[in-house]
Amino acid sequence: MNSCPCGSNLDYSKCCEQIIKGTRKAQTAEEVMRARYSAYANKEFAYLLTSLYPPTRSTYDEPGTIEWAKNTTWTNLKIIDKNNGSINDNEGQVEFIASYTENGVDKKHHELASFKKQNDIWYFVDGALPPVKQIIRTTEKIGRNDPCPCGSGKKFKKCCREKT
Repeated sequence: MNSCPCGSNLDYSKCCEQIIKGTRKAQTAEEVMRARYSAYANKEFAYLLTSLYPPTRSTYDEPGTIEWAKNTTWTNLKIIDKNNGSINDNEGQVEFIASYTENGVDKKHHELASFKKQNDIWYFVDGALPPVKQIIRTTEKIGRNDPCPCGSGKKFKKCCREKT
């Protein structure tokens, strides 16, 4: 079995390859996202162009992408969130983290990708950094000069804060 790079646990021939080779249309924005990831992983550069929204294709740098990809190995795709992009939608977004190794260095690409459906075909429009999500504290804040919550009698800065 040749597992699909997109992480679906399906054989590549039954998953993204069908979309990349054009024997099956992507039904959702997420399927286009997964197929584009697999196209990067398998260096299927023609699909990267054909899956771009037609008005944005002029910005695709195929020679630059191919040169960059020579030193890149894709290792994992994690879908974080989806907004619309289902069979009945015409637009959608997929937030994902793609892990890869470039010149021996592990890297992650975190993106919020936008997709549009035109003539019943899903296309990748563009990607942006996802918005920063505010962290909401669920416990009381401990100041550095407060007594350590472990009960040692020391100030937090001289006790457990040093361990974190």
